[in-house]
Amino acid sequence: MQLSGLIRVMEKAARKAGHRLRRDFGEVEHLQVTRKGPADFVSKADQKSERALYDELLAVRPDWGFVLEEGGVIEGEPDKPRWVIDPLDGTSNFLHGLPHFAISIAAQEPRPDGKGWGDVVAALVYQPITDESFWAEKNRGAWLMDRRLRVSGRRKLDESLIATGIPFRGAGDPDEWMAIYSALAPQVAGIRRYGAASLDLAWLAAGRYEGFWERGLSPWDTAAGGLLVREAGGFISDWQGRSLPICDATVLAGNDVMHSKLHKIIADVLKAGSSRNPA
Repeated sequence: MQLSGLIRVMEKAARKAGHRLRRDFGEVEHLQVTRKGPADFVSKADQKSERALYDELLAVRPDWGFVLEEGGVIEGEPDKPRWVIDPLDGTSNFLHGLPHFAISIAAQEPRPDGKGWGDVVAALVYQPITDESFWAEKNRGAWLMDRRLRVSGRRKLDESLIATGIPFRGAGDPDEWMAIYSALAPQVAGIRRYGAASLDLAWLAAGRYEGFWERGLSPWDTAAGGLLVREAGGFISDWQGRSLPICDATVLAGNDVMHSKLHKIIADVLKAGSSRNPA
């Protein structure tokens, strides 16, 4: 598949930042780390990766805006797209020497009516350690390097591997997560938590997982992965089943059958919880 100019720009930026992450990962014990919240660490490597991505993308698209995990929102021209970037998804893995982390870049267009933001039209998730580059463009499919991706065709829960994110100190709802887990785990082949949502969604697009659910993510965690899933023939929505341009507050993804089955399980759990704890 011939890479478009936009994907080439994203690929070049990701590989440049990824080279720095690989170098810093080799010296992870020497990284300077500052604490910015409960169980939420930001490293010098994270900051350097974001700066490298920002500088590279700004140079080629100077009128585009940015949504950055560390740098916040930087406005561009109102009629131009914006970049939604996670420079190091899986920071805790990185800092503990676990080789499972990624760079996530998405391009999101403004709505035609000028009221907010519309579809993600290009996406790239790059895993520096494995040198895997997952990319997608709207209506052009999802790809791993030059190989076309399709979501898994499995339709039975007992044959399916499901990914999730587990609540940790200061984030998430452990009781809610445990209720969903308890309802789902007995029915599936396995549940995995690797700690990088962008890669979870990229792997789902590649058919390595059959489903994914999580609450409390941010736009930069899911913007690129969401387009990968859609372009690989899957479905991604919030827990109410709404297909938003970027699903982050609640995320549910899978092929058509698995998405429907997971949606029913989560809906039943939430309904049971609300009946036990009426407002």
